[in-house]
Amino acid sequence: MQKTQRLLERLNAIAASLKDSGNALALLGLGSAGIETERMDEYSDLDFFAIVKPGFRDRFIENLDWLTDICPLIYTFRNTVNGYKTLFEDDIFCEVGVLEPHELRTIPFTRGRLIWKDDSFDESLCVPQTKQRDENPVEGTDEWHLGEALTNLYVGLGRVYRGEILTGTRFIQSYAIDHVLALTSLVETALPHTEDPFNPERRYEFRYPQTSQYLPTFIQGYERNVESALAILTFLERYFVVSPVMSTAIRELCTRQ
Repeated sequence: MQKTQRLLERLNAIAASLKDSGNALALLGLGSAGIETERMDEYSDLDFFAIVKPGFRDRFIENLDWLTDICPLIYTFRNTVNGYKTLFEDDIFCEVGVLEPHELRTIPFTRGRLIWKDDSFDESLCVPQTKQRDENPVEGTDEWHLGEALTNLYVGLGRVYRGEILTGTRFIQSYAIDHVLALTSLVETALPHTEDPFNPERRYEFRYPQTSQYLPTFIQGYERNVESALAILTFLERYFVVSPVMSTAIRELCTRQ
């Protein structure tokens, strides 16, 4: 079965799981899982909101059985207070948000596609209302930076392979690097040079002379995203406890030529 068909079937399975729970109201697909399914290909992920009844958000976040009952999850990373980045055992990557109806008014998102809704759900709530991003209390921890770096590499490689090299380059050689910079103090003690709290790149080479030697391998340019991704992953594996699942998934992508 083609990957795109499996992705669409997985969305339908998630919708059925939410419906069967009795405590969900809708499944909203976003991006290529939403109104742009023509963009879906073998490197696409599933980006969606599970909209649940008031009072049930924590239950769906703390217990992912509504996903694992469909297929085992081999990697989960809680990247926001109300969501995860996940990888199913069969290589389907998801960006998951769990929201109660009133929260749709307060978070930014693009127009999506209702894959399923309960008869009682007001679908007008799915019209985006704000572009202002809420504060993310999960953001900023060492675990968050590591998870973001790894998932940036994974998503970025997929975009490179589908021909979106510019955005793939940003994910690999910019966004992932930002998280590596944030983790550097765990690798090397900073030398006494003034830190710019608004721009961590300033004086980085002076503050972290050992780690900065890796930068040329991390940022090899527009045509060397695979090589850059491998270098960043190897660095993370050397200094941090990296999920073997994500390590394998990233390396497998890097071998596709």
